[in-house]
Amino acid sequence: MKIVIINYGAGNIQSIKFALQRLGYNALLSNDLEEIRSADKVIFPGVGEASSAMGKLKISGLDNIIPQLKQPVLGICLGMQLMCTHTEEGNTKGLGIFDVDIIRFNHGVKVPQIGWNQINMLHSPLFQKIKENEYVYLVHSYYAPIVKETIAQTHYGVEYSTALHKGNFYGTQFHPEKSSIAGEKILENFLNL
Repeated sequence: MKIVIINYGAGNIQSIKFALQRLGYNALLSNDLEEIRSADKVIFPGVGEASSAMGKLKISGLDNIIPQLKQPVLGICLGMQLMCTHTEEGNTKGLGIFDVDIIRFNHGVKVPQIGWNQINMLHSPLFQKIKENEYVYLVHSYYAPIVKETIAQTHYGVEYSTALHKGNFYGTQFHPEKSSIAGEKILENFLNL
């Protein structure tokens, strides 16, 4: 299986690569459009600030390629947020894959949310053999509200989407590569899609 982690200078790519190696898979780090198009599975990571990350995608033409991909694609953290229509962070237009706008936490909670929290209302093959209220690792200041594409949610001052799904596109606000055994199982489920 050819797994490509999109390498556009805004990712937590090494920790994802190591998590996949623990599962027995090698992943290619690449921003080459043909390499990405020919992958069986694509992982779209993201750490950092939305507008600068989107700028990096545009420089390499990835902003046009990612929404056209036909194989399973997993956006992680900022990667998931950039797959949405718009984010308040830097007033940034997203890739428009998920029809939802990303907004800043503003409910009397500490921002950013850093650490472990529970996911529930799980309904997707991505969460096969994952228990309701399983703990996952999160680091973020912005969130996706609950929408029809929501496949997992979390409470942090408000109920919000911790995972989204539409067609061949999946997104997790949490970091599966940092979420212990449950996170590795979610990555494995993605690879088995």
